[in-house]
Amino acid sequence: MSGVYAVIVAAGRGARFGGTLPKQYLALGPGRILRHSAGSLAAHPRIAGVQVVIRDEDRTIYDETVAGLALLPPVSGGAERQDSVRNGLEALTRYEPDHVLIHDGARPFPDAALVSRVLDALDAADAAIPALPLGDTIKRVVDHRIVETVDRSNLFRAQTPQGFRFPAILAAHREMAGRILTDDAAVAEAAGLSVAIVAGHEENLKVTTVSDLAAAERLLALRLGDVRVGQGFDVHGFAPGDHVMCCGVRVPHTAALLGHSDADVGLHALTDAMLGAIGAGDIGQHFPPGDPRWRGASSDQLLAYAATLLRNRGGEIAAVDVTIICERPKIGPHRVAMVDRVAEILAIAPDRVSVKATTTERLGFTGRGEGIAAQAVATVRLPLG
Repeated sequence: MSGVYAVIVAAGRGARFGGTLPKQYLALGPGRILRHSAGSLAAHPRIAGVQVVIRDEDRTIYDETVAGLALLPPVSGGAERQDSVRNGLEALTRYEPDHVLIHDGARPFPDAALVSRVLDALDAADAAIPALPLGDTIKRVVDHRIVETVDRSNLFRAQTPQGFRFPAILAAHREMAGRILTDDAAVAEAAGLSVAIVAGHEENLKVTTVSDLAAAERLLALRLGDVRVGQGFDVHGFAPGDHVMCCGVRVPHTAALLGHSDADVGLHALTDAMLGAIGAGDIGQHFPPGDPRWRGASSDQLLAYAATLLRNRGGEIAAVDVTIICERPKIGPHRVAMVDRVAEILAIAPDRVSVKATTTERLGFTGRGEGIAAQAVATVRLPLG
């Protein structure tokens, strides 16, 4: 037996939300709802691996959503939620977990303290779930008429992630296959397992309606209230060759750019801007020019590294803006491809990326056609405090 694993259920269609896109893939800040859910659990120090269960037809958008996160390969969902959970649990049997957390992909904010409370409670129970007491008066209604005021003192709202001893919940799900139960705690209860509750969190909301999504946006803005801006500048001279790399795109030209890596002036400037925004020095400190490991290296590795540093601190990229300064080659025909490539490297939406080009009216080294310069700005959001 080895540690704690998590299953995230993201195979639903989100019919109650409306629209054609399943709700777990809706935009929430710089990312999507599922990215926040998966990223939170993957970052928890006690979780060894995260298994996401998805619809097969969502694989492309899933890959885009979780790009850069250290997750186990996804598995296919089933016809009902219980089928999807069971598929996720079966996929984890090879790791022989001690405990497992089961989480709804549409809950973007499972904070670390809540996860730890659930795991700690498994020392004394087969299962544990986060829950909140009901604050409103509860009425039982028949035909639009109140027939009873219900005692709410022992009523709670269940949340996820719900924690279980792995062998027990796997056996319970196998036993209850074909039955429709509302959550995994109900599966555990039906199998006779003891289920404890721990304090939930009001911010651990589930996005079910448009108003829920608006509330999640407000919470995210409060959580990531430390807005920072970094800037970067880079220049490379021309050398013999037949193309230049610029913003991750190969651009045919009568020369190449001279540099230790692939001399991608746009990505180098943007990497410096990202590092500057989080006070992490500059590109030369992290990737020394004399280090043979980076000779001829693709610069997307450098930029992805800077993005990982940011996300390891709980931050997100709000927007990036790159300006390429040269007479030749012409950047305009490649601009869309550059925007898409930068967005892919940073795992953000293309509408958060700007790539522009300008000249110096034939003044200076760029005007004389001796090289290319680039400047970049990165706006990021970090947790307060």
